[in-house]
Amino acid sequence: MSTMTAESSAVQFEGRRTGASLGHVIRSEWTKIWSVRSTLWTILSLVVVTVGLSALFAWGASSNLSRMSPADRASLDVTSSALGGLLLGQLAIAVLGALVISGEYSTGGIKATLTAVPTRMRLLFAKWLVFGVVAFIVGEITAFGAFFVSMIFWSHHDMAAHLGDPGVLRAVIGGGLYVLASGMFGFAAGVLIRHSGGSIGAVVGVLFVAPLLTNALPGQWGKDINKYFTANAGQHITDTVHTAGNLSPWAGYLTITIEWLVPLLFGAWLFKRRDA
Repeated sequence: MSTMTAESSAVQFEGRRTGASLGHVIRSEWTKIWSVRSTLWTILSLVVVTVGLSALFAWGASSNLSRMSPADRASLDVTSSALGGLLLGQLAIAVLGALVISGEYSTGGIKATLTAVPTRMRLLFAKWLVFGVVAFIVGEITAFGAFFVSMIFWSHHDMAAHLGDPGVLRAVIGGGLYVLASGMFGFAAGVLIRHSGGSIGAVVGVLFVAPLLTNALPGQWGKDINKYFTANAGQHITDTVHTAGNLSPWAGYLTITIEWLVPLLFGAWLFKRRDA
């Protein structure tokens, strides 16, 4: 009798386990992402670094207006400059993206997670969705904050941009989208590498180090790589003044989206087949 009861309980548990709905998994991942200190610290780093550097860039550039030629002043993109801090701040959200999944592998918690949610694609989608929502919201708040703070400096010279100006609202929203793309690079690295240190090192290299190194590549092929390489392409989403030879804002963002989506899809394929 006790054996039958135990078997019945096991069957019921298995049914509940395999029948975990997407909504339940999303709620679980939402709780999980906010239960670790790294989430708050990386978000705080993103906001402080981005807004602080953007304000510093605005202060420096606006203070040197008298040294600029009339042509340089006419082509100055104060909106893109206001979002310049994202080039370093992006690393914080990329690190968080890597930790969302690689952290569980480092602690061994992924085994318990996969026991509770054996449908791996459902689990991965829930992690991706929860992190994506967090990255997008935080990115938009950071981009708008950096923009408004920077415009304080430009307003003293009657050069402040406004959200109603052509292309400005799209550029500021694009700043938040750029944060999202940077986070997705980290998430894709975490899925592929499954080790926190390795994932963070890879994403820092791809988003920050390698784009600078592509400037040294010779010939036309070097220029093409530099033009389309991750951050070099994605940062154009914040442009309001188009420079000949550069990608358009949405073409640049499409490029960086493809560049994180392809490794994420490959990582998802591996995630479904590899052991925990």
